[in-house]
Amino acid sequence: MGMVRTRLPRTPALDAHQASWLEKSVLLLVVILPLAATAAAVVFLWNRWVTPLDLAIFGVMYVITAMGIGVGYHRMLTHRSFDAVPWVRYVFLAMGTMALQGPAVEWAATHVKHHAKSDKEGDPHSPLEGFWHAHVGWLFRDRLIKSGVWAKPFENDKVAHAIDRQFWIYAILGFVLPGVLGLAIGHSWLAFWTGVLWGGLVRVALGHHVTWSVNSVCHTFGRRDFESNDESRNEWVVGILGLGEGWHNNHHAFPKAAYHGMRWWQIDLNAYVIRAMKRLGLVKNVWMPKAEDMEARRVRKPSSGLGAPAATLGLARK
Repeated sequence: MGMVRTRLPRTPALDAHQASWLEKSVLLLVVILPLAATAAAVVFLWNRWVTPLDLAIFGVMYVITAMGIGVGYHRMLTHRSFDAVPWVRYVFLAMGTMALQGPAVEWAATHVKHHAKSDKEGDPHSPLEGFWHAHVGWLFRDRLIKSGVWAKPFENDKVAHAIDRQFWIYAILGFVLPGVLGLAIGHSWLAFWTGVLWGGLVRVALGHHVTWSVNSVCHTFGRRDFESNDESRNEWVVGILGLGEGWHNNHHAFPKAAYHGMRWWQIDLNAYVIRAMKRLGLVKNVWMPKAEDMEARRVRKPSSGLGAPAATLGLARK
């Protein structure tokens, strides 16, 4: 049966900065331009106007920036799942900035609020306000959490704030770098521009929608392995495309856990990189829940499909 959802009222976000018309215009451009470029890229692909170099640059840039979001913005900065040496922190936050998903502190503060109010009133992107709202609509509301209680954990983080001050440098580098790679390897300006197209615009579009799918798809469809007071789900497609970020029920059950894939078949490339850095001595204090704590919260008969009715989780509103 389909899930019974109770929509939450659209109350103003008192703890969020009102986005100016310029900020909203830039955001709209950031959302639409990569999608338009992707449509053009599909035409090129259909007509075989694409080279292995284009696809290789796309793949390399996607992994770099997706790992910047998953390892850097999410697990390292937001949840402090592990401690890293300063230069590693800087590199991963710079990689995340190239994903064009916003400044690191704003991203982290928004995510802290999401966990505090997950699938309840005040959640920045709950599907209880509609799937479209959870996926992308929330971006165009009062979304700019730059200070206040949600940003307080990061106010003394010098590396994160340094990266934020350099936001546009790395945002632009995310397009220049794939173009330079195309030019250096392909030896033509055509290779430069197709590198920008595939490694820049198309990569940004895919990265956006994979991350947004964690908010929408992974709070609507999939499997629940652990008890959590929200609608979080594990969705294997998002898990693979998100380099491990789609094992979202695991994450909401144990938000501080450095590894989201908690079974051998739950592919989590971000976790593999963290584990490798630990062996190299680049990170320490890698946090994971105890086996007995995981077993205590495990759902004995894991559910799948649509999320449970809102009333079951205490989310229904009178």
